Amino acid sequence: MKNTAILFILFAFAACSIAQAQSDNTVNVIYNGTTATVNVADNIADYLTVTQQGAHVSIAQSDSVASEITYTLSGTSTDGEFYMSGSYKATVELNGLTLTNATPVYSGAAVHIQNGKRINVKVVTGTTNTLVDAASGSQKGCLYVKGHAEFKQQGTLNVVGNVKHAIKSGEYISLKNATLNITSAVGDGISCNQYFLMESGTVNISGTGDDGIQCDLEGDTATAITEDHEDEDSGNIYIEGGTITIDCAAIAAKGIKAAGDIFISGDPVIDVTTSGNGEWDEEDLETNAACGISADGDIDISGGTLTLTSTGSGGKGMKCDSVLTISGGDITVVTSGGLYYNNDTTENTNYTGNTDNISSDYYSSPKGIKAGLKTQTGNNYTYSGGMVISGGKVKVTTSGYNAEGIESKNYLDITGGEIYINAYDDGINSAQDMTVTGGYIYSHSNNNDGIDANGNIYLNGGLVYAIGSRSPELGIDANSEGSKKVYINGGIIIAVGGIENGAAYNQPKIQQSNVSSNTWYTITYDDKVIAFKTPTISTGGGSGGPGGNSGGLVISAPSTPSLANGNNVTDGTSYFEGNCYVGGSGGSEGIDEVEAEQQVNDPRVFTLDGRYLGTAAPADFHGVYIQNGRKHIKIK
Repeated sequence: MKNTAILFILFAFAACSIAQAQSDNTVNVIYNGTTATVNVADNIADYLTVTQQGAHVSIAQSDSVASEITYTLSGTSTDGEFYMSGSYKATVELNGLTLTNATPVYSGAAVHIQNGKRINVKVVTGTTNTLVDAASGSQKGCLYVKGHAEFKQQGTLNVVGNVKHAIKSGEYISLKNATLNITSAVGDGISCNQYFLMESGTVNISGTGDDGIQCDLEGDTATAITEDHEDEDSGNIYIEGGTITIDCAAIAAKGIKAAGDIFISGDPVIDVTTSGNGEWDEEDLETNAACGISADGDIDISGGTLTLTSTGSGGKGMKCDSVLTISGGDITVVTSGGLYYNNDTTENTNYTGNTDNISSDYYSSPKGIKAGLKTQTGNNYTYSGGMVISGGKVKVTTSGYNAEGIESKNYLDITGGEIYINAYDDGINSAQDMTVTGGYIYSHSNNNDGIDANGNIYLNGGLVYAIGSRSPELGIDANSEGSKKVYINGGIIIAVGGIENGAAYNQPKIQQSNVSSNTWYTITYDDKVIAFKTPTISTGGGSGGPGGNSGGLVISAPSTPSLANGNNVTDGTSYFEGNCYVGGSGGSEGIDEVEAEQQVNDPRVFTLDGRYLGTAAPADFHGVYIQNGRKHIKIK
């Protein structure tokens, strides 16, 4: 009798412990093979309807539910699912869940939240979770939320989308701390409406049949940006931190695509690679190509590290249909695909013909960065959007046919930052006026103009180093046929290949008829010294001679500059990948007389403007330049 009482007490204690473990407003679903155990807290049992077939679990919330319920999913099943419906916000915790939906019962999704409210998706810290949807079914995503999904905590979620998207939300998606790995999807990796917000965390996407991250509008008309994004339906993408790595191999796929604007701020690290070729768009009756980051509206970048690579035909690094603004960040773009041609009957992924007399609907040129739209109506053109660069570092390399480095289909304003371009076609191009008032700009075209505008070019400040390919291409070219010209009002201008005839110089210039490849030159004006190295320069079309450019070299500065061979900057700051040094001193500063006297045995002497004067005694010493790895004396 005594033992029986003890057992009864132990049983009662255990029952009490179990009841205490099931907190109010909670549901625990534990998957185990082909079955699942569902535990519902007593205080909400009357408001939930649970149906179950093996490991396929459906829970319907009554409309009477007026407080948030937390659904915790754990365990493993090779043929199960979780389906929840309701009309009140909820939390879904993924707490070490591995769930594959093999034979759909309620939905083809692995997790389907048919609830139009806010859903917290907590990827529990320290856990790894994997979701795979059914290969049969009509689900919109492997993890589908009808309302808006907020991903939180510091766990890992792996997702495979076998029918359409990997993660799909009918409204917005936000991400903080969690790691999302999309390893394959028939459609997009992540698809949502209203807006996408990433504050922190990690997103890795590969193996998609369409875009990496795609945000569309929920309604027909976009709203403005709202405070805390309350009731916002903008189609915008906001990336404020975290790490994004996307590899898209699908035809004409976009790594990150917004129906609205894209804002990149803070310190996110974004690495996007696209490798798919272009395609013919049957709906818009034009070609369509892949792109790393693409927005139908604006793109605004004020921070972060971006690496955008496109290898497919017609592929671009970044483009928007409206205004691109870069005020910070470190951006590297590389495109290597050819020009894509398709007139709906003939496709060519490496077209090298003349495109002047071909409708622009029939081809997509590979480009590094593109902004704005040029629209033709009859014989008239309208221009919209544009580009503003005021800070940050931008490096663009293009090698495919017709591939420009930076192109604006409207105006282009540069007020700061450092820009480094090596392009197949024009290095920097604008369809309308281009204005430079600051910054450090290196623009090298291997087959066209270094800097080109169909409008006027206003050079008012900054350091501009432009390199054209060969005659008749120029270092800096405005549309003189359209009565446009280059206005040089300030800054340091270095133009290998020359500047368009008729340019208006409002500051001094010097001109040299020839310039050599892979050679250092030094500019001195006032008390400032700038050294620059020429790249390999193409020949042809004029009297440039071997290794030369027939357009020669034009230099303009606030006061009359002088030019010498060699890098004669002793304490300069490096720009343009080490191809330019800007310093406050030069000449003999930093070189002592003993060192100078030791060089009399090799006394090839030049003036500061590069004229050879024979030999000189140490008393005539004025400075040293470096050529072919050897120091040489200059005199006054």
